Amino acid sequence: MAFIDIKNLQKTYIGAGGHQVDALKGLDLEVEEGVFLGIMGQSGSGKSTLLSILGGLCHPTAGMVMVDGIDLYALDQEKLADFRREYLGFVFQSFNLVPYLTALENVMLPLAVKKMPAAEKRGQALRVLGLVGLGDRGGHLPSQLSGGEQERVAIARALVNRPPLLLADEPTGSLDTATSAEIMALLRELNEDGQTIVMVTHNVENQGFFDRILVLRDGQTASTDASTIPLITNHA
Repeated sequence: MAFIDIKNLQKTYIGAGGHQVDALKGLDLEVEEGVFLGIMGQSGSGKSTLLSILGGLCHPTAGMVMVDGIDLYALDQEKLADFRREYLGFVFQSFNLVPYLTALENVMLPLAVKKMPAAEKRGQALRVLGLVGLGDRGGHLPSQLSGGEQERVAIARALVNRPPLLLADEPTGSLDTATSAEIMALLRELNEDGQTIVMVTHNVENQGFFDRILVLRDGQTASTDASTIPLITNHA
C-alpha cells in the first residue's frame, strides 16, 4: 500500500454570489514513503487546496485520503487533530515564527504538549537546529535572522516531533534565488535521510530537487512534466 493514497478527490467551494468553484476534480494520487513530491501549477490550479486536505485542515467534498493506512476524513475531529500532531510537520512561506521568542523557543513550541522533561525538549530542539545548520543561532530572535535562516527555523520546528510526513507550502516563495536554492538543498538532504516531503511550489527552478512532480491545472492532473508551466522565478 502506498504511504499516501488519494482516490477521486473533489473539493467544491461556493464563492461570491453563490458561484460554484471546483478546486479539485476527481484527483487520484499515490505516493510511496520516502519520496520528495513537488506539486506544481499556476495560481488557482488546486495546489494549496490539495495540500490543506492532505494535512487534515480542509474536508474534501468527496473522495478518500489515506496516509499510512489511516483514512483521514473517517476520523472525528479529536482523532484528526491527533493525526496532525503525530504525523505531520508544516512549513509555510510566511515562516509563522513568534517574533518575541528565540529560534530555540520557536522550535520547542510543538513540544509544549509533550510529556517529557524540559531538558529533553531543549535537547531535541537543539538537535534539529543543528540539523538545519543553525546550532549556534538558537538564542537569536527572528528579527535578528535572515529570511533564509527564518525558513530554516520553521523547518526545524516542523521536524522537532519527528513527523513521518513534511508538508511545505511555497517555502521558498519569499526568498531570493540563492537562498531558495539553499533551502531546497536542505529539504533534499532531509529527504535523502528518509523524510517524506510533499511540497507545493510555483517555481519551475525547484523541479530538479524532486523525485516526482505532479502538475495541476484547473484541479486536475495535467502532467508530470514541469516544463508545461511557464517559468516563474523567485524574488526578494
